[in-house]
Amino acid sequence: MSLAKFCADNGLTQQEFMGAVRTVSAQFGTSDLLEPLDTPMIDEPAWLQLVSEALGRPVGVRSFGEAWFEGRPANHEWVETLHAVRRRGVGVSLMSNMVPSWDERWRRMVDVDELFDHVVLSFEVGCRKPGVEIFELAASRAGVRPEACVLIDDTEKNCAGAQAAGWHAIHFVDVRSAAEQLSQLIGEQPK
Repeated sequence: MSLAKFCADNGLTQQEFMGAVRTVSAQFGTSDLLEPLDTPMIDEPAWLQLVSEALGRPVGVRSFGEAWFEGRPANHEWVETLHAVRRRGVGVSLMSNMVPSWDERWRRMVDVDELFDHVVLSFEVGCRKPGVEIFELAASRAGVRPEACVLIDDTEKNCAGAQAAGWHAIHFVDVRSAAEQLSQLIGEQPK
């Protein structure tokens, strides 16, 4: 589900909802909208209650994650790209700023054990992208130097964090361009 659809279904404008989320994040001393949930500083029901209070009315869901993942399929073209990378002998790991209550939902979308060598989730490790600490941890778990790592992410801020940690970064805009950039980097990666 898109944010626009979620807001429309709940009689909200995106500006209203995002304003409420910003208000809640500020209560936890951060401007990063989901950091209170994915590190986690608060559980999702309590977060939704605070968002409802900031809006002045209840948000009409028990789980924002449930609404977010509803009808959202895996990007099968990208999953196949990652399988092809693994067949080339390159390690593939997942690093995500993940809300604990959303973990089960994304795992139903892909075969995690078949696709990833390592999974590093913010709520499990207590740090998150774009912070350098999570990149250092992920490289260590993979047993490779930072300069041999590549982050592929749809958020420019996270890509900048990866680069600050000594990683390569690809801003994911579409499968074709990300796959092309990754293919070029794989050929250049130090062993």
